[in-house]
Amino acid sequence: MPSITALDARIVFNSRGSKTIEVDVVTDKRFSGRACAPSGASVGKLEAQSFPDNKPEKALIAFKANRRKFIGLDASDTKAVFEALRSVDRTDNYSKIGGSVAYALSIAAVDSAAKARGVPLFRLLNPKKPYRFPFPLGNVLGGGAHAGPGTPDIQEILACPVGANDIKEALEMNFHFHSEMRKVIESLDSRFTYGRGDEGAWAPNVNNDQALSIAEKTIERCGYRLGKDMALGIDFASSSFWDEKNNVYDYKRQGIKRNTADQIEFANSLIKEYKLVYVEDPVHETDFESMAILTKQNPKTLVTGDDMLVTNAAMVKKAVGFGACSGAILKVNQAGSLYDALQFAKECTKNGIGIITSHRSGESVDSHIAHIAVATGSKMIKTGVLGGERVAKLNELLRLSEYDLIEGMAELTPTT
Repeated sequence: MPSITALDARIVFNSRGSKTIEVDVVTDKRFSGRACAPSGASVGKLEAQSFPDNKPEKALIAFKANRRKFIGLDASDTKAVFEALRSVDRTDNYSKIGGSVAYALSIAAVDSAAKARGVPLFRLLNPKKPYRFPFPLGNVLGGGAHAGPGTPDIQEILACPVGANDIKEALEMNFHFHSEMRKVIESLDSRFTYGRGDEGAWAPNVNNDQALSIAEKTIERCGYRLGKDMALGIDFASSSFWDEKNNVYDYKRQGIKRNTADQIEFANSLIKEYKLVYVEDPVHETDFESMAILTKQNPKTLVTGDDMLVTNAAMVKKAVGFGACSGAILKVNQAGSLYDALQFAKECTKNGIGIITSHRSGESVDSHIAHIAVATGSKMIKTGVLGGERVAKLNELLRLSEYDLIEGMAELTPTT
């Protein structure tokens, strides 16, 4: 077994210039793995806490005080690493050692183990074929928490190249779409400054309706067929504009308020009009009943929970009880450790819920989630479009295409 012989950690910076934790794990005294914890802007209430008392320095101190507990462990055994983490921190949300440490340590360990065994990481995590490439889900026009005032309330409009035959063609289609969208925006706003949000998406001064119209016009400009060559998706991030006191969705930037029934009708109308293949968090994170309605009424769309499920297997079980969610976002750092996230993936697969492996808005140049997406049989990988920290994951998918083990693209139709 690849045995952990040394560990170290440091404070580094993510793509937003915020402090985070990076961990190195060495196995058999010579195989080094490394991982850097990301962070999100749109955060669910039940997510793992990145740092004790929100202080990265405390996470680093906690790591150094406990790192000897990991010496001698099998680096490929995600459960053993998880149990060692839990021997240090038994809180529900890793508030003692920090979810950033749980994330970076658990992924650095398997990174090192894969190198020790001479196999790609996806195969270490899941030795069973078949493997498929996830479709890249690219954030092409952003608003909400990922962009500034004047942008849409809706957090992300996403492109998914459903007509692509392989991962290379899929990436080329997304890049082309992003490039052509700039020209469409310019044609509507001569003063557009090419502003972009956290994940590389264009951030124009438009409302929600205009943003979707721009996306549809871009598909036409590219010569694609809507829903056939290029499909659209939306991340509403509805919890970010849910007014719990007044029980309304407050689209402040557009000056519209919708009650729950209005919100369901609004989401349904967009799914129908734009043939959406994907909708994320169309209602706020505790409204499982409304999520179930949307799931039932849209069997050909991945009605996806992010803030609702927070990469937590218990929340998947709850959603299944309601009949909510045909898709689920997998963000390892939401759960804390890699083992936590893989348990979530197993629960999703068992219940026929499609997995969408995702980055965070505050990212590193690590590419591990490309392997995690393949290993978990993810239907999509959500990792932005442009920016070094985004392209790092996409380029890793191209490298993985050199393995004959991976057989084509995923099946996108929801299995529920």
